[in-house]
Amino acid sequence: MSDGDTIFGRILRGELPAERLYEDEHCIVIRDINPQAPVHLLVISRREITSLADAEDSDGALLGHLLLVARQQAQEQGLDAGYRVIINSGVGGGQTVFHLHVHVLGGFGISAGALFGQGEREPQDD
Repeated sequence: MSDGDTIFGRILRGELPAERLYEDEHCIVIRDINPQAPVHLLVISRREITSLADAEDSDGALLGHLLLVARQQAQEQGLDAGYRVIINSGVGGGQTVFHLHVHVLGGFGISAGALFGQGEREPQDD
């Protein structure tokens, strides 16, 4: 499946409805339809890049822009106490939509130093 065939490609083309909280020439921001936190936003690249692993050195400005938009949107959502930014890359990294996007999650507490948040469990040794 090419990037343009993903749900995000269809949203970007206007084929599927989504409330756009923000958009510019590089990305859009929408709410996740399956939120994992009280605030769960997706910053979606307009450029068709399958995953972070597929990004090239020349994509550095875009990648930086996505993070700056994530910060701006977290501020606009009132996540002053903090938030988490996640990029899943590849099947083994938990990526389910193969179009580069950044998750912004907040509105819940995470213990200092904790890697896993609400609804997640730390891996257990067998």
